[in-house]
Amino acid sequence: MRQGVHRVAMAVSEGAPVFEAAVPCEVFGIDRPELVSPWYQFDAVPVGGANVRLAFGFRLPLEGSRVALEAADTLVVPSCASVHDEPPAELVESVRAAYDRGARVLSICSGAFVLAAAGILDGRRATTHWMHASELARRYPLVEVDPRVLYTEDKNVITSAGTAAAIDACLHLVRLDHGAKVAAELARRLVTPPHREGGQSQYVRSAEPPLDDWLAPLLEWTSTQLHQPLTTREMARCAGVSVRTLERRFAATLASSPLQWLLQQRVRRAQQLLETTDRPIEWVATTSGLGTPANLRVHFNRLVGVPPSAYRRTFQHPEMTGNGAGSSIGRPDAGSVGVAFSREE
Repeated sequence: MRQGVHRVAMAVSEGAPVFEAAVPCEVFGIDRPELVSPWYQFDAVPVGGANVRLAFGFRLPLEGSRVALEAADTLVVPSCASVHDEPPAELVESVRAAYDRGARVLSICSGAFVLAAAGILDGRRATTHWMHASELARRYPLVEVDPRVLYTEDKNVITSAGTAAAIDACLHLVRLDHGAKVAAELARRLVTPPHREGGQSQYVRSAEPPLDDWLAPLLEWTSTQLHQPLTTREMARCAGVSVRTLERRFAATLASSPLQWLLQQRVRRAQQLLETTDRPIEWVATTSGLGTPANLRVHFNRLVGVPPSAYRRTFQHPEMTGNGAGSSIGRPDAGSVGVAFSREE
């Protein structure tokens, strides 16, 4: 836990998403003397020496100075406008300089690309939004990309997954600086869990890979037989090939063995049933082909990252529970962040 005023600076570049830029403002920029005094000294600094336009026409005026970046104890880098473009050189240099002088560095979502371009993720475990994880790994092969988690911490370098995971990562920094009790109270005020169960795996919807003509009918047939006790030999017989050929074609086309693919499909079926029905876990386990509730829990936890019951609570369609009523949102304790985001007309 840190003593004294902790200085947090957010380096904002052109086109940064509004939500990812707003979260650090909400967490670090609102003074909260009833929780901790002093709280944080926070500055949002446009990178490029002029007003920065964020997504959807919001603008960040040139109020924060480069001095704030150079003096920050923690430097926050929100998402980039595009993961396919090289990040601004000035932003990369600011990140490298902050790291070299011992500052803590946090990236949000695709901000990990900036940290990677600065060279500070080499040899480290890092994450980003699951949609961008393969691109990050391709462009920066020295980075150990983990798309399953909400955030990673490696000494003074923290990377977070997409969008809402910014809240998880920022709360984690508050927990490090001021303790779990303060972080939990702040989470209550933000109306969010102090620590979410599981990781990104529970949010991923995998795209179907391109298939060989001969493999597509087999997978279609298998998807209708998930509740049956299938074997590799039965799948090979259905496809009219040997077991060895089947395994070779699966590896080449799907980067998986037939039984691994079958298990993944059964877990995906279980996800669908948990989302769309209120049937007992025993029925979900049997219908998805995973057999017993214990077997379902083991494989579901391993592949999705949370227990089936927690997944159902999060993702079950409202009409399944009758709790689809809307909610009111209020912020009675909101204060001034000290950062002006204006909307262009």
